[in-house]
Amino acid sequence: MPLIKPISDLRNKANEISDLAHKSDEPIFITRNGEGDMVVMSMAQYSKLQLKIDLFSKLAVAQAQRASGDKGRTLSQVMKDLRKRIRESA
Repeated sequence: MPLIKPISDLRNKANEISDLAHKSDEPIFITRNGEGDMVVMSMAQYSKLQLKIDLFSKLAVAQAQRASGDKGRTLSQVMKDLRKRIRESA
């Protein structure tokens, strides 16, 4: 269930909103005059969201490459390259 708070709570109860954002680990929707205005979330939740966006972006690139006919590399090729990188860095 979404967490919805009026903008007056953000102004008058900032510490409570902060605690709620950290405890719930979910975004808090802030309303102004009864309508959605902004979203508040913890830095940890924001970081998770950014990682998801990055992952989805990479998946979209991979899907586009696959759709254009790119066959990619086999697992054995990937493992061979990883082993080579590990040996070079050691």
